[in-house]
Amino acid sequence: MMGWSGNSLVNGFIRADGKRLVNGEGQEILLRGVGLGSWLLPEGYMWKMPEQGDRPRRIEAMVKDLIGEEKAALFWETYYDRYIGEADIRQIAEQGFNSIRLPINARVIMEEGQQKPFHFHEGHLRLIDRVIDWCRSCRLYVILDLHGAPGGQTGANIDDSARDLPELFTNPLNTERTVALWRMLAERYDEWIVAGYDLLNEPLPDWFSEYNDRVMPLYREITAAIREVDQRHMIILEGVHWSTDWQIFDEPFDDNLLLQFHKYWNNPDTESIQKYLDHREQWNVPIFMGEGGENNPQWYTGAFRLFEDHNISWNFWTWKKMDTSNSPYSIRRPEGWDKLTGYLEGGAKPSQEEAEAILQAYLDSLPLEACDAHPNVSRSLFRQLPIQIPAEFYGYRGEGVSYHVGTKAERNIGLRVSDGVPMRMVTGKAEKPSYAPEGGKPWETDNLVCVQLQAGDWLAYEALCAQAAAYQLDVRALLPEGSAELTLRIGDRELGKLSVSGEGWQVFRLASELVVEQGPVHLMIGVSQGWVELDWVEFS
Repeated sequence: MMGWSGNSLVNGFIRADGKRLVNGEGQEILLRGVGLGSWLLPEGYMWKMPEQGDRPRRIEAMVKDLIGEEKAALFWETYYDRYIGEADIRQIAEQGFNSIRLPINARVIMEEGQQKPFHFHEGHLRLIDRVIDWCRSCRLYVILDLHGAPGGQTGANIDDSARDLPELFTNPLNTERTVALWRMLAERYDEWIVAGYDLLNEPLPDWFSEYNDRVMPLYREITAAIREVDQRHMIILEGVHWSTDWQIFDEPFDDNLLLQFHKYWNNPDTESIQKYLDHREQWNVPIFMGEGGENNPQWYTGAFRLFEDHNISWNFWTWKKMDTSNSPYSIRRPEGWDKLTGYLEGGAKPSQEEAEAILQAYLDSLPLEACDAHPNVSRSLFRQLPIQIPAEFYGYRGEGVSYHVGTKAERNIGLRVSDGVPMRMVTGKAEKPSYAPEGGKPWETDNLVCVQLQAGDWLAYEALCAQAAAYQLDVRALLPEGSAELTLRIGDRELGKLSVSGEGWQVFRLASELVVEQGPVHLMIGVSQGWVELDWVEFS
């Protein structure tokens, strides 16, 4: 698999240049990355754990309870060693990504409750060093992400909170620890392969908004400490409320900033990110969709094309987790795992011997070669052939470039409303589409959208071809009048007109030996006669 330009642009210190990111040579670059979720901050949902095991400290307590302190310590060192190996980093680069986001739990690097002088865990820092070395060899930029700050910046399971409170903002010592941690990281990693510093992951959900006014002052304080030792790295700032609310961003305070938002479980359309696009204009800085995913590949083909078309760097969440189909890799669930989850929920306690065997099986399933690959996931992020694209995810570059319709939609289904492209729900049983995660399962029939095209209308679809090959091109369509005539164009090549006819939803083959050159693919589908309702377009 291959990304948009390989990793040749991963070269030298990356920095903000107006609304663009540029590399050390001054060439424009978009970050296209993947997160290393659950490595240094194990997340309960990625372990298929119940609420009683929803965060690192609860999972750690379970392991210690089951196999004892000494064996638990060995378990964790093996876990950190195996969860992300050189094979993972090499495969990330081979699949076309050019960066990683590396989530850090402060507690793995500095013991909780420390007073000055602060001490850091050299052995665990060397794990980060090792990944950075592999990334340098594979040409992947590294974003250091403080996912769990001292005391917790979010007050939820995702930051490993002790008491479900954002104690980073209520205890001055936690603030001091956080500033010291970032200063240490900046001193240690003053090298070009590190792209930037993501100061705090998803601070302060709405229910802790009384502390919102403390976030920007802390960002400034951390940045000042970083700038004492490191003038060159990008500072990456996230909004509050799961990184979706940018109202805290009052004014730029550094000349090398990247603003980050996260996007889950909502419309892949321009309206959904308009406030971030507006802020990019206002501040004249680049923006970053730093975390999004946990949906199905159908959604990915829309959402990640949306970022590309609006020149937004992106990072997919996440590289691998247990028993999944919507990440590039899936860790196999060990036999007997339900005995651990059952115990957490109040069931029988497995014997130490039994627990050891289950946990060892888990450790053995962590290396990449023991995992199950889902190559369709990365293909959907890059829109790489072979690919099926839902019809409603035509390009996002606007009227005359990505689409044209003669008559604007009279009613809308709540998706891409400002385009005015007529759409409807395929069965009509739902009024508008839902983008709930559903564990990555394909959409139910009642949740499918089709696009309605009349004579003179056309849609454009962008994709990527890793190597020149012949493809079949199909569409699933309904012809309300029984027949229609389509026009096709690939790049500059007119493929002529095609008459189609039939009743009910059908798959129509538009081309059987379509030679596609390596590189970006630009497909235009138009209607020259009749009326067509499109469900999807597929290169196979």
